[in-house]
Amino acid sequence: MAKVSDGSGTVIIKKYANRRLYNTETSSYITLDHLAAMTREGRDFKVIDAKTEEDITHNVLTQIIMEEENRGQTMLPVNFLRQLISLYGDSMQSMVPQYLEASMDAFRRNQTQFRQAMEGAFAGGPLPRSQSATWTCSKLRRAHSKRKVGWRHLRPDPMPRQRQKRLRHRAPRSKH
Repeated sequence: MAKVSDGSGTVIIKKYANRRLYNTETSSYITLDHLAAMTREGRDFKVIDAKTEEDITHNVLTQIIMEEENRGQTMLPVNFLRQLISLYGDSMQSMVPQYLEASMDAFRRNQTQFRQAMEGAFAGGPLPRSQSATWTCSKLRRAHSKRKVGWRHLRPDPMPRQRQKRLRHRAPRSKH
């Protein structure tokens, strides 16, 4: 019988020589898209080479990133990639993985706090994970225009509304 997990809840995925991926939990062949979806869902998995039993998870995850980037879902700026490549072989190379992990953890915490703040502001339930910051800002603008959300705390030193109205309705004075 196939090994379903490694005892820690991690799903074992076997990669065969024909480049097919076999999910031992569901006893079915899957694609890189399935692995990407599992990653987004927070499912932990380990990819092993079926012949050598070598852990190739890193290679497969890198391949998923490449596929996403090729589809036009570019997230890694060229300058970042150049800087990352230049760090290979550098004396600081061993510190880069820990730094990137800590940075990504901090980003995730900030993202979670931002989502919670937006959920509280809209009281319409949680925002879907797929909603971008652009969507959120446009939602804030629409809500503000309907006077549902206070906007002042989001702008530095806002002009009082009464003054805004006066400036809008004031006709330019003539110099006669």
